[in-house]
Amino acid sequence: MHTVTTVNVNGLRAAATKGYREWLAATEADVVCLQEVRAEQHQLPDEVREPAGWHAFWAPAAAKGRAGVALLTRRAPDAVRTGFGVPEFDASGRYLEADLPGLTVASLYLPSGEVGTERQAEKERFMAALLPYLIGLRERAAAQGREVLVCGDWNIAHQEADLKNWRANRKKSGFLPEERAWLTRVLGAEGGYTDVVRAQHPGQEGPYSWWSYRGRAFDNDAGWRIDLLAATPGLAGRCVKAYVERAASHGERWSDHAPVTAVFGD
Repeated sequence: MHTVTTVNVNGLRAAATKGYREWLAATEADVVCLQEVRAEQHQLPDEVREPAGWHAFWAPAAAKGRAGVALLTRRAPDAVRTGFGVPEFDASGRYLEADLPGLTVASLYLPSGEVGTERQAEKERFMAALLPYLIGLRERAAAQGREVLVCGDWNIAHQEADLKNWRANRKKSGFLPEERAWLTRVLGAEGGYTDVVRAQHPGQEGPYSWWSYRGRAFDNDAGWRIDLLAATPGLAGRCVKAYVERAASHGERWSDHAPVTAVFGD
């Protein structure tokens, strides 16, 4: 069995004071993918930067206080790579991958975007560059007898079942038709990846992984399912369980996202 968890920590320094450290100490995951770290290694407490029992790898953004991804692995990886070969994004703190025996696992933080702004244009450029990379990654891995798992905050709700208030968000970044069509390509025949959480929960609303801090979104479960684990078919077929680690109450949350976990059989 192998267990992988992905979570957007919404600022790791803040999360570490609210319960992240306790969560990490208790998790049974073999790999943890973090997004929106928003800190460089030297800004993190020692026990967060180098947690006991883990090999930790960091890809901070060149823009201070923004983005940032990390990978924590129980065993030392054979190789670690930052970025996906596109100069604009290689130092943006949005992609980090590692090779483990039989598996390449990546932590992804796709730009959030905002309709009509440069942020949306950046998101579209990122998406355009990422898809061919993911296809190539899958093909290279297959040639080596490896599987791929791309985990993270994709900042797109794929289907109506992935967003509570989908009708009100049809013209907003994160649920635009062109964004959803792009994700269909990733999760279809072209990209060749499988959304393992959706595969384990077909036809269900959610399970949501992000809730706004505004209003009573969490209490009302008015969320978005944007934190995805996308697996190559062989690995997806070995997924035995996938779930959201939703906090018991609003006050017990240490991020506006919840950890999303998948368990794979050997």
